[in-house]
Amino acid sequence: MGWQSLKEVVAFCKFLWLRTFTMSVTPRWSRKKSHFPLLAVLLLAFITCSILYNEFSIQQIHESPDHGSTPTTRQTSFTYVKPNLPNGASEVLDRFSSCNSTRNYSGKKIQWADPGTESGRRRSARQESCDVFSGKWVFDNQSYPLYKESDCPYMSDQLACHKHGRSDLQYQYWRWQPHNCNLKRWNVTEMWEKLRGKRLMFVGDSLNRGQWISMVCLLQSVIPADKKSMTPNAQLTIFKAEEYNATVEFLWAPLLVESNSDDPVNHRLSERIIRPDSVLKHSSQWEHADILIFNSYLWWRQGPVKLLWSSEENGNCEELDGLGAMELAMGAWADWVASKVIPQNKRVFFVTMSPTHFWSQEWEPGSEGNCYNQMRPITLEGYWGSGSDLPTMRTVDKVLSGLGSKVSVINITQLSEYRKDGHPSIYRKFWETLSPQQLANPASYSDCIHWGCRLFQKSYDISIEESVKLRRDSAMDDLQPDPH
Repeated sequence: MGWQSLKEVVAFCKFLWLRTFTMSVTPRWSRKKSHFPLLAVLLLAFITCSILYNEFSIQQIHESPDHGSTPTTRQTSFTYVKPNLPNGASEVLDRFSSCNSTRNYSGKKIQWADPGTESGRRRSARQESCDVFSGKWVFDNQSYPLYKESDCPYMSDQLACHKHGRSDLQYQYWRWQPHNCNLKRWNVTEMWEKLRGKRLMFVGDSLNRGQWISMVCLLQSVIPADKKSMTPNAQLTIFKAEEYNATVEFLWAPLLVESNSDDPVNHRLSERIIRPDSVLKHSSQWEHADILIFNSYLWWRQGPVKLLWSSEENGNCEELDGLGAMELAMGAWADWVASKVIPQNKRVFFVTMSPTHFWSQEWEPGSEGNCYNQMRPITLEGYWGSGSDLPTMRTVDKVLSGLGSKVSVINITQLSEYRKDGHPSIYRKFWETLSPQQLANPASYSDCIHWGCRLFQKSYDISIEESVKLRRDSAMDDLQPDPH
């Protein structure tokens, strides 16, 4: 779209504002439970006009508040880059890759494909009569636990709380209860029937890997030992149930685009380097899955990111704050979704931000601590901690909104906010050696980011199953398996 003058933009925006009073849209993520559709429309109109106005202005890329050491980048005008070009860089990034030099961010943006008018309005993984993500945790020692940690041969040491010393059992008996409907008890056989002949793949970081492991632990119980298999630890790990000709897979891609952190084991590096304009390395592995569940948040909050564009032949990188780099990567991912996904043939989901519980004063004013030794959920409805970053969530929501019905949202943020007791804390395997000072102060090394304690994971999985079932009236039954 070409605009000849600022006056045309202003006139268009006036028209857009008037139109907002006759439109209806899906509510956006927020920390509050009650939303007015009009507010969401106004916000969308504001964003649209802001984008148009940028064609006439020079934008300052501001320093992320999470990364105080990142210098503010220079003012620069935007240029647009077409992502995911097959004739791009020939050198694949790995953990040995490095930048020959680093300069300020040049202002390149990702120009992703038009998803098409047939994509329609974005779907959330819910129905109007039953938002499975709006509810509360209720104590239920009759229906839970659904399985024992020791019964799953694929349980990760990062999630195995009981194995690593957690003795309290109360956390096992909490069940997620939506406000306006009931979730039926997990039926493993029914889920396998829905997955028959299909590939379900989780793509992302260790948080999504935890969801994959939990899903496998739930599903594997009805499969005979000689009829199931698991590939060894690799970037793409596959659990296969021969009887159903179905797989439940996990692809390690913490930044979605190609990066130097794509090794599932050796990825603790001093600097992050990404190709912000290409998901081709990963999409070659996920493109034939029938159901895709993506996430990507945690790694973007660990400091500035080096950008190595596919057109760069001399190893010269640019540097950008994490939030800005995430927006570029999400654009490259969105280009793939917009150009490749046909909703009738493939289901795509994106999981919202997973909260942390590092500061107990947020739910218990005056206290000092974190998730360590927390044994019960937070009961204050609508509780929202500082670990759920709204600017980051808005960045993702902006991208997802542009994809219409090609992607659905699994909104786990609020239900996770309540579960300060659901983190592994100190009850997991730590690969680094703990110092005597750390051992003397357990809260100092508590893992309050990941989710362990298997029963909490199962509640996530029930929500995911409900999301898949509610995606369309006939659930996955009308989803045709990928011919590949």
